[in-house]
Amino acid sequence: MVLLLVDPQAAVMTAAAVKAAAAGLALLLAAACTAPAPPRSQASPAAGTACAQPQARPGPETATTIDVVEQAYFCILGNYYSGATLDARSLLTAAFAALTQELDRDGHDVPEAGMPALTGDRKADWAAFEAVYRKVTDQVPGLRDQLAVVTLEALVAALGDNHAGWTRGVERPPDYHDGDGYGLGLEANVNGAQVHANPGTALAPLFVTTVQGGAAQAAGLRPGDVIESINGSAPFIDGKATPPIAALYPRYPQARPVRLRLRRQSTGRRWSVTLRPGLFQRDLAALQVVRSKLLDDDIAYVRMRAFAPDSADRVLKAISRLRTGRMLTGVVLDLRGNGGGSPKEAIRLVSAFVHGKATGHLCTVDGKCETLWTDDAVQLLDLPLVVLTDRGCASACEHFSSAVKDLRIGRLVGTRTAGVISGPAQPYLLADNTTLAFPTRHHLGPGREVIDRIGVPPDHHVPLTAKDAAAGRDPALAKALTLLHE
Repeated sequence: MVLLLVDPQAAVMTAAAVKAAAAGLALLLAAACTAPAPPRSQASPAAGTACAQPQARPGPETATTIDVVEQAYFCILGNYYSGATLDARSLLTAAFAALTQELDRDGHDVPEAGMPALTGDRKADWAAFEAVYRKVTDQVPGLRDQLAVVTLEALVAALGDNHAGWTRGVERPPDYHDGDGYGLGLEANVNGAQVHANPGTALAPLFVTTVQGGAAQAAGLRPGDVIESINGSAPFIDGKATPPIAALYPRYPQARPVRLRLRRQSTGRRWSVTLRPGLFQRDLAALQVVRSKLLDDDIAYVRMRAFAPDSADRVLKAISRLRTGRMLTGVVLDLRGNGGGSPKEAIRLVSAFVHGKATGHLCTVDGKCETLWTDDAVQLLDLPLVVLTDRGCASACEHFSSAVKDLRIGRLVGTRTAGVISGPAQPYLLADNTTLAFPTRHHLGPGREVIDRIGVPPDHHVPLTAKDAAAGRDPALAKALTLLHE
């Protein structure tokens, strides 16, 4: 994510980025679900229907029922990375808690809504859970569909895995076209994927880094403006990010106006503004997955927004074009805000800088690992490399960054990466034509180190400050150029 839900805005920004996160996390699931499964009937599935890898486009989405929740439960236990060793009671407890909370929110709590005793026997525990669930939902038939949805969402969330998620249909705003953005029209130093997938990594203060258009532009917001409150709530309390930050990245159609209290760096002025989410036209150049330019007459600068299909080759072609007719002395690869995508693209890009090396490992819960090797058919660039990273660099971006650092093929400048790389998400079609996705193996770095939840530390820690953003300075890029000119 990712949390890993992709909103229309994120999908446009990263093209083939995946849901997971993120969806990027919320980005990984979108890519994982590009080949969904055959249409199914509108009837409810038989209890215990096995989940399967999708093979073709699904039929229309149908109602989520307790039978679909059951299917997801056993799908996780049978296929998830640690499904064989997982205490299934943790999933059922989280699911039942969500059920009771939804009843409370709707004002319809019922006497039967008490958690059954669980023994650790997966099948027996499910039977006990389902029996109580059906008694409860029989008392509130008007809530049956919503209760199934929140129960399944909580079941998946209980995994605590940033590459696990349940994907329903993504609704786009009316008259949505390619190139459109949806939201407030701004980006902040705490990005949407970070809010949903790894909020503990967010650092105060919260400030605007980019004004993309829409309501933020109309209200006169500028990079560097510090956001002191969101809908009356502080974005940080005791140095820890709070849930209101998520309101900066609304998803259609639940979005509501967002009231911000702001302070301008240059003048100290404080004011409040209400921003209404909506469609806005993005700068088309900013939507490109790969952009490049020449810096200081001898440095190739390439901005890569996602590890989308063919993106590694696009990076290499861009460097080749900049190299034509001149002697390059280095490459700056800007991966800030890169939410990930295809591990194959990450491996291919690493392979332009080193051959015969392990770029990472995919491991099962019992420690059996597949080593991911460089593709030595890729021609070496033989150029010094500096990679710009930040907390928005997630998943495949972290695969690449960890390889650069561990294999000593370049230097990382900026801030630590997202720590959102549990493992590649595999999709499974459920009987209501929704998609469940989660890793069947976990990712480890080249030295078999854990990167998930930790991230890859930079060689040179150069954070962006609100003052830098207000002045249009890019200290990380300046440091990269200094390193390449040493």
